[in-house]
Amino acid sequence: MSDPSRPRASLRTAVVWEVLQDALDRRVKATGRPALDVLDTGGGSGNFAVPLARLGHHVTVVDPSPNALFALERRAAEAGVGDRVRGVQGDAHGLFDVVERGGYDAVLCHGVLEYVDDPAEGVRNTVAALRPEGVLSLLAAGLGGAVLARALAGHFTEARQALGDPDGRWGDGDPVPRRFTAGQLTALVEGAGLTIGAVHGVRVFADLVPGVLVDTEPGALDALLKLEAAAAELPAFHSVATQLHVLGERLGASRGDDGAREV
Repeated sequence: MSDPSRPRASLRTAVVWEVLQDALDRRVKATGRPALDVLDTGGGSGNFAVPLARLGHHVTVVDPSPNALFALERRAAEAGVGDRVRGVQGDAHGLFDVVERGGYDAVLCHGVLEYVDDPAEGVRNTVAALRPEGVLSLLAAGLGGAVLARALAGHFTEARQALGDPDGRWGDGDPVPRRFTAGQLTALVEGAGLTIGAVHGVRVFADLVPGVLVDTEPGALDALLKLEAAAAELPAFHSVATQLHVLGERLGASRGDDGAREV
C-alpha cells in the first residue's frame, strides 16, 4: 500500500500500513463486504485515504483545512478514485456535525490528538463513529522519540524539559502541542470502550538514520524497513519511537480459531 516512488514516505508509514491493512482485511472477511466504509479524521490531502480507496474502500476524510481538502480532491481524481473519496470540512470536536454516528467499519485518527483541546473527547468521538466490531487506528507523537532526538542533537536542556513537561513539549518553539506515551494512548482507547488489538512503535530508527545513507547505500532502505518492522512490536522500543500506533477493536471483533487476536 505504500507508494514505491516515495521511499522515505514508505519507510515512515510501512508499519502502520501493514497493521491497518491486516485489520481491514479481517473486517472484509467478517462482514462479507469487499468495500468497507472508512472515516479518516484529520486525513488532510489523502496520504492514507487515497491508497485505501485504491483497495476499493469508500473513504470519508474530515479535515479543518480547505486547502488540504482541495489537494485531496485533486489527488483522488488523479488516482482514479474520486468516486470513492469524499472530503468534508470539520474536526474531531464537532465530528458529528459533518458525519454519521456509528456509520463506519474503521476510523483513522492519525496526527489528531496532538492538536485537540481534549484528547479523551477526541478518542470518544472517533469511537462513537464506529459500527459494532469496528476498528480504530490511532497514531500520535511519542514522547520518548522527541526526548531522544533533542538529546542526540545536543539540546540536552530541551530534552530534559520535554521529559518533565505534562504535554511532552521541549520549549516554546516546539511545533507539537502534545506528545504521548504508549500507556497514555492505550488508556485513552480503553477508556473509550475499545480493547487493545496491537501497539506498535513507528519510526523507531527512521528519523535517527542519516537520509544520505538510506538513499545511497545499496540495500539500506530494505534493511531498515525490516529493522523497523522487527522492533515495532517490542515494548522496549515503544519508549523511543517518534510515533506510536494503537489499534483498538470493539469487543466481539473477529478472532482466530484459537481465540487469539489476529494482529
